[in-house]
Amino acid sequence: MATTGTTATAQETTGKRKPVFTTVDQLKPGTTGHTLTVKVVSSKTVLQKGRAASQHLRGTRIAECVVGDDTGTIIFTARNEQVDLMKEGTTVILRNAKIDMFKGSMRLAVDKWGRVEVTEPANFVVQEDNNLSLVEYELVNVVEE
Repeated sequence: MATTGTTATAQETTGKRKPVFTTVDQLKPGTTGHTLTVKVVSSKTVLQKGRAASQHLRGTRIAECVVGDDTGTIIFTARNEQVDLMKEGTTVILRNAKIDMFKGSMRLAVDKWGRVEVTEPANFVVQEDNNLSLVEYELVNVVEE
């Protein structure tokens, strides 16, 4: 078997770019593609529908988790198997997270295009007095004349 003299890096072959980590205080309504490292401050199950007869059609679980870093906190909506990862005190990396609006306030979410990973405990203290989910936004239509 002959090998060629060229080698491609993982970045060249997959086309992936290195993630740029953002902080909670930089999150804005309607934005996507965020990668952040946060600590889980609290987690509360808000919806748990019953189990279906089939294993792959199991029920829906949703938990609202307060997550944050040293710049602030935000509510993260965890779905199904994400709920199991969001234990109080755990540090997680949220990859390709997006901002959803719920009743005029921001919620952080990771859909099927993103990932939630448990990681090494972070060495920052969560700034709990800056909860971005408590800021209420109003949709304003701007009419250009």
